[in-house]
Amino acid sequence: MNTLETSLLEIIEKVIREQLEESKENSGIQSDLAIPIGVSARHVHLSKEDLEILFGKGYELHPKKELMGGQYAAQECVTVVGVNLRVIENVRILGPVRSKTQVELAKTDAIKLGVNAPIRESGDVKGSASVTLVGPKGAIFLKEGCIIAKRHIHMNPYDAKRLGVKDNDIVKVRIEGERQGILENVQVRVDDSFRLEMHIDTDEANAMGIKCNELAYLIK
Repeated sequence: MNTLETSLLEIIEKVIREQLEESKENSGIQSDLAIPIGVSARHVHLSKEDLEILFGKGYELHPKKELMGGQYAAQECVTVVGVNLRVIENVRILGPVRSKTQVELAKTDAIKLGVNAPIRESGDVKGSASVTLVGPKGAIFLKEGCIIAKRHIHMNPYDAKRLGVKDNDIVKVRIEGERQGILENVQVRVDDSFRLEMHIDTDEANAMGIKCNELAYLIK
């Protein structure tokens, strides 16, 4: 490649970069406001008591994949049964055990099971939907505990300060791509054990053509 061709390539690359930056600026996007996205599939959190009912006395979960905040995806799964007796099998358990059992579904899952699961922050299960969980050793009926997780962003205090937000703030983000758009009512959750990541469910991801590790941009 001669000097002239090299210079032309450099000019073309410069023009392309400038056009991309201009496009981001016109959309209210700044690269330092980028947040990786994690798509959260349906899953279950179990109390110790319910774990033993489903899997046997003294049973302990076996970690399969480490997650943030000291959590992990376990090897174990359960079957979720709806009020209409339809089922979703192989729903992953996340550990460690919690004080209360909780089932997190996408809206399409809830419709399939015939349950009116509310959109809630994780842990807020009072008055939520009923489902039955079935394991290899037993079954439990949850009078309440089934929710659709509210979309949220995990971050540590450093990232919160850098982004100009605080714990429990409600923000909006822009998603780029073929189905670009803005997601509002996104809750900020700050903790030392978190890494920067926005969590949405599979319905939201499919609707906007989002895959894990793609980026959202905080709108200031």
